[in-house]
Amino acid sequence: MNGTHPPAVTVAVPSFEQGRFLAAALESVFAQDLPLEVFVADGGSRDGSLAVIERFAPRLAGWRSHPDRGQAAAINECIARGTAPLVCWLNSDDMLLPGALERLLRELAAAPDAPMAYGRAFDLDDASGRQAPVWVEHFDPRRLALRCIVSQPATLIRRSAWERVGGLDESLQMALDYDLWWRLYRACGAPLFVDAPLAVNRVHAHTKTRRYRARHYREAIAVVRRHNGGHVPLKWWLYQPYAVWFKALAG
Repeated sequence: MNGTHPPAVTVAVPSFEQGRFLAAALESVFAQDLPLEVFVADGGSRDGSLAVIERFAPRLAGWRSHPDRGQAAAINECIARGTAPLVCWLNSDDMLLPGALERLLRELAAAPDAPMAYGRAFDLDDASGRQAPVWVEHFDPRRLALRCIVSQPATLIRRSAWERVGGLDESLQMALDYDLWWRLYRACGAPLFVDAPLAVNRVHAHTKTRRYRARHYREAIAVVRRHNGGHVPLKWWLYQPYAVWFKALAG
């Protein structure tokens, strides 16, 4: 925990075999100018992650390393252990930008009816170092039905809203964040968009979205069908061959 004040945010950091990125992720969290409680849930890594976690252990509210039931379950576990009124998670290969959580907290304080807030993010290609903005928009359910318009690393959620919807769906492995935005919107109302860059989404060869493109697309389509009245916009079917097969061939 940062400082002696009660934690303002519970931060879950799920990780598995991401030792080369984990320190940067944790440094970006602890650089936030807020009292935090940070939990790391490692899935039993054997790549040096434990050495990184042990180095940060004095600043962590808790950590563990053993095989688990996947990313969603690990995040739910961490957030359930926390007490802060606001929650988020940061995958161990992503990073927060300075001041990100404070900005989101401030915006939520001014919008008490919003269940969560989200900002902009950019992709960082690990191989080339190239940066590109992630597609993020003002919230509109019609646009959400066409694509995920919320970038997960740049989000902050009220614990009350998180608990109302039961956290992440642990049956999902790929589109778990996309499903959560839908459920939060349906149960608690529209999220608040903050038009500022807040996070870095690291892109590398071992991300799930690159390794399992077809599975990711199938899950996303199922999420849209479930939350959009059984209707899947034509865009998903037209774009699927490019998103899954052509991108895979391009590397």
